[in-house]
Amino acid sequence: MPSPDLLVAKLKCLSHEYKSTKALQQIELDIPAAKMVALIGPDAVGKSTLMSLIAGARRVQKGSIEVLDGDITTSHHRKEISSRIAYMPQGLGKNLFMELTVEENMDFFGRLFNKTKSQRKQRIEVLLKVAGIAAFADRPAGKLSGGMKQKLGLCCALLHDPDFLILDEPTTGVDPVSRRQFWDLISTLRELHPKMSILVSTAYMDEAEQFDWIIAMHDGKVLDTGTPAEIKQRSNSDSLERAFTALMPKSSEEYVGDLELPPRLEKASEVAITARDLTRRFGDFVAVDKVSFDIQRGEIFGFLGSNGCGKTTTMKMLTGLLPPSEGSATLFGNKLDGKSLSARKRVGYMSQSFSLYGELTVRQNLRLHARLYHLPVDKQVSRIDELIQRFELAEFIDALADALPLGIKQRLSLAVAVIHEPDLLILDEPTSGVDPIARDQFWRNLIELSRTDGVTIFISTHFMSEAMRCDRVSLMHAGKVLASDTPRNLIDASGTKSFEEAAISYIHSAMSEAERTDLSVLKESQLGSDSRKRSAFALSMQRLWAHSVRETSEILRDPIRLSFAFFGMTLMLFILTYGIAPDVDNLRFAAFDLDQTPQSRDYLSNLEGSRYFNRQAPANSSDELHQRLVARDINFSIEIPNGFGGKIKKQSKVSLLITIDGANPSQAASIESYIMSAHKDFTESLSLKSTNSTEIIAPRFRYNPTLENINAIAPAIPALLLILFPALLGAISVVREKEIGTITNFYVTPATKLEFLLGKQLPYIVIGIVNFIIMLLAVIYVMRVPLKGSILALSCGAIIYLIVSTNYGLLTSAFSKSQAAAVFVTAILSILPTVQFSGLSQPVSTLEGGAQTIGKFWPTTYFMNISVGSFTKGLSWSELTQDIVYLSLFIPVFLGLSMWFLKKQEA
Repeated sequence: MPSPDLLVAKLKCLSHEYKSTKALQQIELDIPAAKMVALIGPDAVGKSTLMSLIAGARRVQKGSIEVLDGDITTSHHRKEISSRIAYMPQGLGKNLFMELTVEENMDFFGRLFNKTKSQRKQRIEVLLKVAGIAAFADRPAGKLSGGMKQKLGLCCALLHDPDFLILDEPTTGVDPVSRRQFWDLISTLRELHPKMSILVSTAYMDEAEQFDWIIAMHDGKVLDTGTPAEIKQRSNSDSLERAFTALMPKSSEEYVGDLELPPRLEKASEVAITARDLTRRFGDFVAVDKVSFDIQRGEIFGFLGSNGCGKTTTMKMLTGLLPPSEGSATLFGNKLDGKSLSARKRVGYMSQSFSLYGELTVRQNLRLHARLYHLPVDKQVSRIDELIQRFELAEFIDALADALPLGIKQRLSLAVAVIHEPDLLILDEPTSGVDPIARDQFWRNLIELSRTDGVTIFISTHFMSEAMRCDRVSLMHAGKVLASDTPRNLIDASGTKSFEEAAISYIHSAMSEAERTDLSVLKESQLGSDSRKRSAFALSMQRLWAHSVRETSEILRDPIRLSFAFFGMTLMLFILTYGIAPDVDNLRFAAFDLDQTPQSRDYLSNLEGSRYFNRQAPANSSDELHQRLVARDINFSIEIPNGFGGKIKKQSKVSLLITIDGANPSQAASIESYIMSAHKDFTESLSLKSTNSTEIIAPRFRYNPTLENINAIAPAIPALLLILFPALLGAISVVREKEIGTITNFYVTPATKLEFLLGKQLPYIVIGIVNFIIMLLAVIYVMRVPLKGSILALSCGAIIYLIVSTNYGLLTSAFSKSQAAAVFVTAILSILPTVQFSGLSQPVSTLEGGAQTIGKFWPTTYFMNISVGSFTKGLSWSELTQDIVYLSLFIPVFLGLSMWFLKKQEA
């Protein structure tokens, strides 16, 4: 037991639950300081939960945790030690931003920890060089191999010289060479920073053997702690794998590593796969370079190599998912054709990442894929029942796939891959991240498929113990096959003692100079010598700017978000303005004048003199008018009967036949009102001429004398769009981080809530300003609505309104967990109050009761006054000042609420 004075963390009565699942149960644990501590255990036993609680990323439910001599449950202590802790969550590159380049990711983390420009530059150069990824500094993180992502994630975590490094399965899915480089880097850093404490969860028992202290877990409880030697001694085991298995329930029934591969029944004439000079290019990059091999029927063929060497690409070519650039492949003697359904039915494929439907249960996933592979209805039930029993899925049959432990997910994926009884099974790193016992059970299933069912298995893996279970293996690096033989022959040929050493020897000899690590650079740099820690309490413009720069870069590299941000508002402006405004002009009409008198011609000339009407060539019959209406040559027609002129002279009632195209009811109603108004003007002018009356009622419209709806609607629509789009973008930017997991960087770094929110806001405020300028120009010059009032007041109001709307989006993001939910919630809560209560449809002063109250407490109301007042009413700065002041009051309210609801820990 470590001394209480030498602890990096102390846990008491720690429990944690996810609904009905107990992740941790009354954990009592002391973690020694300045040690390499390994956390081992099966999937879903609480390791990741425990590490996130210790890192301060997750809120403690029950119990207490002391980390670095303080209570991690208090926000004060978490802020104080945030610059001393580095947390790397589980998953390949889970703490990285995939749209950013390698160097941009590291620069972002450097800014978060207030490193100066020179410090960032020096540390980035050193860490990238020692990690062997300096040659990829300009490559987006999303295009890195799994091993490179993990090494970059470690470099980002190490950039600020942490005292406590927490790594959740950092080498899962990483090739042996990269793993060796990874731990060499850690060892060298410990030499430079001997007081550094390191807590690591790992699925590799050979890695755990090298640690100073072991914590073994199962079912949310700690089984044992101590040095590797102590744990092995207590369990009377010769390896940590056996010792760990002995600690597990029912450990006497199975031991990891005891699986034997029965001999295969050789059938030399049966070749399952033949590849000849397979090559795949992506632009100038050669991912696979002239790969050739043969795989026999029923053989387990292992595919090993460094991350990013082309294994997955080769497998996709062999399944027909990706066409080769050059070369050829045959499947059971037939040329591989990715479009052939019969060929695809002979192949089962299991991808590197879990690719089943997480919202479906285990049974539903099996049923769905049985139907997709067209299994006969009478066979589906029996085949599904057989697989449920064979892969021991009965206990989880009605559980959602997303809720399954990783090992069970992989068994389900395997069951789905073989549901159609394929002859060939292609598995891309199927046991990555799976604990030893689950891997052991998985391989029992594979061996049974190979030896009992005669299924040919083509599998890629980074576990050397799994490679030893293959009939033959092929080692690959940089798109080329280095060697292909039985594991034993490769060991003998390399002159090494184990297959891991043999694989490392082959791959290392093929690596370029840029891929090799140079730990001497790290030692010479004295990277770990800076023990000066900066305060995490003060507002840091550098951290704020880091979030803004990162958000801007991600927007510019995401075509969908970029298009939505810069073209969505302008497009909606035209759609909504012209869709809502019933105004129409340039209405084409034709007349059939049977009267042919001066009065009839005056009547038609009166219509033609208006800008709303465009007179076309006259018709010679009623049938011609009908045909022209059908052909949409005209919008309406007029038939003037005989005697029209005479009735006008006698001031008698006149009748006309006016036929309007009613296909568009809204337009038809507007045409009717225009014609009736023009008719009334004509008849009233004749009446005045005959009576010589001087008593005239002349109504005058002050703000919109022509009563054109577009003059009122066009200035109002931007008020709706400038709260909808910026709020949506702001909400999605936060929720997106929740979905992909990068929000953890906010939880465990010194970034404050204010820095995070303002940094997120700035890019969308700038985007909003650009959109406002575009919409302003469109309203003035395209829709021809004059700006009569103060452009300064309008612009100032727009900027304040954009700050309010982006804050509103950040506020709604606090209640959303998915991007779909964020879009729905933000859109509904933006559109409804704006349309109903802000003055868009009727003045707020005419609303009653609660409706008027909502209008007065909704920001769009005040910007609506500013926009419509500036355009239609011609109001000055002084007349709009009150609305600007009221609008600005929403900034501290929404920002304060956003900070209140935004949590610095995951609940």
